[in-house]
Amino acid sequence: MKKIFLLAVLAGGLAFGQSKKVVASDVHWWGYKVAKSEASSHDGTVKVKSGDMIMKGNNLVGGSFVLDMTSISSTDLSGEYQQKLNGHLKNGDFFEVEKFPTASFKITSVKKNSDKIYNSLVTGNLTVKGKTSPITFPAKIAYSKGVVSLVSDKFSFDRQKFDVAYKSTMQDVFVKDDIEMIVKVTAK
Repeated sequence: MKKIFLLAVLAGGLAFGQSKKVVASDVHWWGYKVAKSEASSHDGTVKVKSGDMIMKGNNLVGGSFVLDMTSISSTDLSGEYQQKLNGHLKNGDFFEVEKFPTASFKITSVKKNSDKIYNSLVTGNLTVKGKTSPITFPAKIAYSKGVVSLVSDKFSFDRQKFDVAYKSTMQDVFVKDDIEMIVKVTAK
């Protein structure tokens, strides 16, 4: 009887996959004014609060990540200008971190991609400010010795789908709707 139970547990683990906890991450973002250029952009980071990646054999099949939106910070500025932009990003003009301290991403599928470097297409549901929308991005996924890494190519998503709208009299005339990101996570 014990052998049957052990076999059932092992089979269940294989069927549902093995969960790996995120141990390192680097999430970088870029936002642009309407005239998209390096001179009219800001960039920065946001921390991953927690996450896991689900492996089935050597393949990533699922996972989820929680972003700590209170950690959003610009890296292209310093001093007073950085403090002002960080406050602007965190208040009601953009991410409202007091009301929505986290954002999340839940992987719904991982498919092969024809790109030699970014070998996978990761699709999932991004939730920001309580609003959810699907996004897909190319990623390089590697699995070795119990450690899985995911490195995305630069991808973009439309901030308006998440009500991340600049609340000013000029509304969104000055800020492009697309936010670009590169995501790197490692789990074991």
